Amino acid sequence: MLAGSLLQAGPLQAQPVLTLNDAVPVMDVRADALMWIDAEGTAAIEQLTSERPGVAFTPAKADTVYSLGPKAALWLHYRFTKSSSSRQDWLLEFPLPLLDLATVYQRSQGGSWTSQSAGDTVAVSSWPEPGRYGQFQLNLRDNGVHDVYVRIQHLTEVGIPIRVSTRSQQAQRLQLEYLAIGVVFGALVLLIVACAVQSWVYRDKAYGWYAVYASVMALVVASWTGVAGHLLWSDFSAWNNLAQGCLGLLGGGAALLVVHHLCGIGTRHKGFERVTYWVGVAGLPLALVYTVLDRGSGVRMIGIYLILIVVMGVGRAYLTWQRKDIVGFWVLAAFTPLALATLLIVVSILGLISASWLSQYGLMAGLTIEVPMLLVALNLRSRERHAVEAREQAMSSQDALTGLLAAHLFHDRFMQVVERAKRYQEPAAVVYIELVNYRYIKKTWGTAVAEQSLLRSVIKLRRILRDVNTVGRVDEARFGLILEGVASRTPVTELSARLIAAGLMPLKGLKPEVVLQFHVAGVLLSERLGSHEAIAQALADLLHSMGARTRRPIRFLEPELTHPMPLGAAADSGFDGADSGPRVSRPPRDSKPPVAEHGGRAPTPLRAVKSHSNR
Repeated sequence: MLAGSLLQAGPLQAQPVLTLNDAVPVMDVRADALMWIDAEGTAAIEQLTSERPGVAFTPAKADTVYSLGPKAALWLHYRFTKSSSSRQDWLLEFPLPLLDLATVYQRSQGGSWTSQSAGDTVAVSSWPEPGRYGQFQLNLRDNGVHDVYVRIQHLTEVGIPIRVSTRSQQAQRLQLEYLAIGVVFGALVLLIVACAVQSWVYRDKAYGWYAVYASVMALVVASWTGVAGHLLWSDFSAWNNLAQGCLGLLGGGAALLVVHHLCGIGTRHKGFERVTYWVGVAGLPLALVYTVLDRGSGVRMIGIYLILIVVMGVGRAYLTWQRKDIVGFWVLAAFTPLALATLLIVVSILGLISASWLSQYGLMAGLTIEVPMLLVALNLRSRERHAVEAREQAMSSQDALTGLLAAHLFHDRFMQVVERAKRYQEPAAVVYIELVNYRYIKKTWGTAVAEQSLLRSVIKLRRILRDVNTVGRVDEARFGLILEGVASRTPVTELSARLIAAGLMPLKGLKPEVVLQFHVAGVLLSERLGSHEAIAQALADLLHSMGARTRRPIRFLEPELTHPMPLGAAADSGFDGADSGPRVSRPPRDSKPPVAEHGGRAPTPLRAVKSHSNR
């Protein structure tokens, strides 16, 4: 660290003149200056350029880290000359977006000293060359030596990069820098939009919060690289000076919260997980506190907090990976590069090393790696969560053992089919199927074999039914089946016969060899209508009425009996009230039987023969 003050009067130390040549378009000039630190910060340019300045400049060193504090100011003195072959304009650059204030003094054509300023504490729109960092055009003459004085103020320890470059070289370099930054920000914006849309489409808040996190990190990188100060808040110098610290605290807290969310809840380190969560939440109040703290204390708070974030984030991801969770591997792989870049930034802002391109662009490179890989971890975790939610929803709508419709949902479908049959006369059949020997299997072989028998029954049902048929489990060993569009008993009988035959076929290799015995009770809604509760009860009663060894395992509810029509109405309409069928003309009681064509007696009707035999 360097400190200085006003010294005794003495001659200005001899300083070599730096010749600017187009053949070398970029030069690092940190070690080509004389430096002096004004401890009180009160010296003016006139005092330094007088015949007896009262200060002693010393040669500057390239890797010096200056500790200026709130009062002191660093003065640098350069002497430039332009080669006769140079036709370019030259710029003096300070490629450090964090720099508080840099003021450059040059002589005008009239010989007076003119000043220009740039830095965090000055609105970017008022800089002589607005951009991501301070840059000043050198007013070099074709011949002669040009003296340039630089006054720098910065509250914290800082190593200041300084270079001189031609305008064409600087323009090309800026284009490349903005190209790289634009690619990163374009990918981030695309990722943010995709996560926001996915959150809205799938109603998944996790992707929405991840979009918020990616937005915060994009602002952190924009602020750290100077893009935000140049393009977003170029007129707000106060916020430009605070944005890097506030957004850094918010970004660190958000990163730790994302890691905490993705790593899930463990069983062995609950205390550490709670601490990690609250440390992440502390990012917001600390960002507010930073706005009122003095800069030195604020920078130390940022350094401590970010180091804590790095340690806890890496530890949280490692513990998750240690419990064989693949998400922990992805989080660790994503967070480690960002953690290294963050540590490099902390070391830089604490003044332990001089600022370099790695400390400036390392965060952007780490974020480029971290955000997509964290998205992979988020996809894995969301897939697991959605699978659990799907199973939870299935448990409320499906039978847990067989996967068929739950009883309440089956009865809802049953009621809807009955209502449609009443209103629109849509044909349908309802069938109850019972595994008769379930209780025997359970008593003899145990619950596991009995449940296996139920699953085998479902498999056999699925094989003979179509996908559009509704199947549900209505009792412990009873299944319900709704066949829409069935108007006769034949399809129901065929399906039932196939099921009964399939149940009696032994399964190869099954131990114990258990066969499945089914009883079937069905009803055609075109034959019998009523409330679905009454029909369901009638089907259950029909199943109960069947014996275990019945030879008729397939039975139907009998059609409803219609009431006879009044005699007068039946006579007028031509229908017989006894059987509700069309009236048939009958011969008189005393008439003789009809005679065949060949004179023989007509054959006796089958009904008459049966009646005679019964007698």
